[in-house]
Amino acid sequence: MSAVSAKGGCLCGAITFEVGGPLRPVIACHCVQCRKTSGHYVAATSALREDVSITGDVAWYISSDTAKRGFCTTCGSSLFWDGPGENLSIMAGTIDGETDLTIAGHIFCADKGDYYDIPTDVRAALQDDSNLTTMVLE
Repeated sequence: MSAVSAKGGCLCGAITFEVGGPLRPVIACHCVQCRKTSGHYVAATSALREDVSITGDVAWYISSDTAKRGFCTTCGSSLFWDGPGENLSIMAGTIDGETDLTIAGHIFCADKGDYYDIPTDVRAALQDDSNLTTMVLE
């Protein structure tokens, strides 16, 4: 793993992580699963799986045929989403300090809650958008 580009962890500190490579811009997901697991929508970045070092005992919940979600069993923090591909998604709010990241787009907007609006100045997709979710790391 190269120099650390980000550090973070759960609320209670039982799980920490370090990223030794670039982070993808943040994607906001409004799907029902993300809304249920977070209580709102999820804002996640990602990094190559091989660039992420995790310390602590992450509990993994298999949430679909293709993905699982990682969380802390002590404090309940939602930390990761792991699906197909080379990247591990990291919940942006779990990163410590400044990130210099921005939201690049919103996905599964058709599932969004009726109590909030999605900004019109950012790219949005009614369902999944492969161009947003598989952006090449810069």
